[in-house]
Amino acid sequence: MTDRRYPIGPFALKETYSDDEIREFIRVIAEIPAEYRKRVENLPDADLLKTYREGSWNIRQIIHHVADLQFVHYLRMKKAITEPDYNEVTLIDMNAWAATPDSLNVPIEASLAIFEGTHARYAYLAGTLSDEQFARRYFHPLRGFWIDQRQALAMSVWHVKHHLAHIDLALGNIE
Repeated sequence: MTDRRYPIGPFALKETYSDDEIREFIRVIAEIPAEYRKRVENLPDADLLKTYREGSWNIRQIIHHVADLQFVHYLRMKKAITEPDYNEVTLIDMNAWAATPDSLNVPIEASLAIFEGTHARYAYLAGTLSDEQFARRYFHPLRGFWIDQRQALAMSVWHVKHHLAHIDLALGNIE
């Protein structure tokens, strides 16, 4: 692997996603919190401080970040389908959030619980969206493009797989 920042490759937006791909995204959203829990729930504190590359977040920060950002992804979807004037995504300063005392010190169980609860609701909500709701778009200023809810699900799934690979790198499960 040449770029440990993107162990599964950078996010590649497609113009459209099939119904089968959407079903798979929803399955991943529903099931991936269990994969995270399997990887990290019994790690000693020393392992939670491991990083996947020099200068990167440690495993504890990654777990808290994933819980935070996946909630933001769920929030964006909910805002998109309920607020007609929601035209620009809600952004956060990820590095600043990863440096707050809770991200540095709180036991990961709190964020695993948030992640599991958020994803249970996120998967359910995504599974109920109509074609009209899936078509609801907003602008992502950091990425510089408009995104609909199918594409947002694809980005969200990439995000959780991306950080699971970071954890695997930090633990030496992959090279």
